[in-house]
Amino acid sequence: MPTTFASTRNPLSPPLFLAILCLAAAAVAARAASPADDGLAPIFNGKDLAGWVVEEAGSSQKDQKKEPVWSVRDGVIHCTGQRFGFLRYDKKVADFVFEVEYRMTSRANSGIGIRGIKFTGPAKTRPSFAAYEVQLLDDAGKPATTGSTGSLYRYVAPKLNATKPAGQWNRIRIECRGPRIRVTLNGKTIQDLDQTTVAEIKDKPLSGYLMLQSHSRAVDFRNPRLKVLKP
Repeated sequence: MPTTFASTRNPLSPPLFLAILCLAAAAVAARAASPADDGLAPIFNGKDLAGWVVEEAGSSQKDQKKEPVWSVRDGVIHCTGQRFGFLRYDKKVADFVFEVEYRMTSRANSGIGIRGIKFTGPAKTRPSFAAYEVQLLDDAGKPATTGSTGSLYRYVAPKLNATKPAGQWNRIRIECRGPRIRVTLNGKTIQDLDQTTVAEIKDKPLSGYLMLQSHSRAVDFRNPRLKVLKP
């Protein structure tokens, strides 16, 4: 009687086998690119503003509202824009990568302060004077200027205006290494410069606070994450 051997043939057809290999490779690549693996850590607990400080300009009693300017709604930092001021992350940083998502309402005006000082009311304590404000506006489709979204407000225009229309979420990433500042908005590099090459800003500070701005109308922020870099 002839001996019968178990077949060692691959039970999967070549196209199916290749498809499975491609899916496995894609899964590995996705894990490699996962935000959880990029070294950025959450700096907002999703419940309250612990670790952050509200700093607002004075206003008249008539302008006071029962609703706070800054609050947390469904895991999102909500700013009403009722009063000018900032929400400051209460730790100084020098070299860092900061990433956050934001959503504007119609005609909203906001910004992200970097390497700033504590805001006490006078204009000189605003990040746009003391350091930098990366401007955020509801200005999708408008020309890039020193006052448009992504500008280092009043100093340097972005390479392009990459913001999305009001109501849509944007993702901005700011990286500071010494005098080098790089800003990416919705996957597009809009700033990449060495501040020492620009006369107006060459002496700006190389460390300070991160701040979110309240200026006019509502804006939401979510998933703020930070990675502190070694000098």
